[in-house]
Amino acid sequence: MMSNGSTASGFWKRNQRQWAPWLFLAPGILMFLVYVILPIFQSIWISFEDWDGLGPKTWIGFGNYIELFQDEAFYTSLWNNILWLVLYLLAVPAGLAIALFLNQTVAGIRLYKSLFFFPFVISQVVVGLIFTWFYAPDFGLLSTLIKTLTGTEIAVLADERYVTYGIIAAGLWPQIAYCMILYLTGLNNINPEQIEAGRMDGARGFRLFWNIVLPQLRPATFIALVVTVIGALRSFDLVSVMTAGGPYGSSRVLSFYMYEQALSEYGYRMGYGAAIAVVLFVIMMVFISIFLVRMFRQERNS
Repeated sequence: MMSNGSTASGFWKRNQRQWAPWLFLAPGILMFLVYVILPIFQSIWISFEDWDGLGPKTWIGFGNYIELFQDEAFYTSLWNNILWLVLYLLAVPAGLAIALFLNQTVAGIRLYKSLFFFPFVISQVVVGLIFTWFYAPDFGLLSTLIKTLTGTEIAVLADERYVTYGIIAAGLWPQIAYCMILYLTGLNNINPEQIEAGRMDGARGFRLFWNIVLPQLRPATFIALVVTVIGALRSFDLVSVMTAGGPYGSSRVLSFYMYEQALSEYGYRMGYGAAIAVVLFVIMMVFISIFLVRMFRQERNS
């Protein structure tokens, strides 16, 4: 008669290849459920309540959302996020252009790679401080250059017209470096036989790049777009370090406005902050879903 231990051992041997991957994935899946999926649903639930984070919760239904869509500061933050999204996408073609340049075999290429890679390895807080000094009206390099050329000073971070563009420029510096790294990895994986076949068919220059090289960089482009869109929509640290949302709230983005309402000394409105977070999450999901649908369609057609 077969014992229970030998039965279990036989079951495991028969299903080892099927169950082993799930056993390795189980800890990660559990952490993802507890620290990502569960907080998302908790945030959605809190967005329907009035809560200061410590006291009792009061159910107010769509009250936070009604107030949010009548809040002028929310629309300022949303518009700034749109600017971030549009201008931040410049990091993708810029990163590709730099990667194409660095993919050549020329003297000193390792030094060039190190210089372009440098912004990616430093903290966003450090990036914010560097650009704050760069824009400083008294001693900043940009201000000195503008004054030399035009005779007038421009305080970029104190001017409502320029402040958001100045912060986005600071954010583009490391983001371009990140996209460059993705494309360098993709260029190293390009099939040389396809390049040679294209050259034999008469493809040169831009035609070779557009028809042979760029299609093989599709996975890198997809990752670069998704990461750049997410980075643009959740931009917080640079705004916090460089302007704290000023001047007069003109550089706020949704993530920083959420922090102001929910966690800063001026807020403690957890329900209202959660409503802002839900709106931001929905916007992110829309863009990511579009990218995923396009990727699956391209994979199915290829």
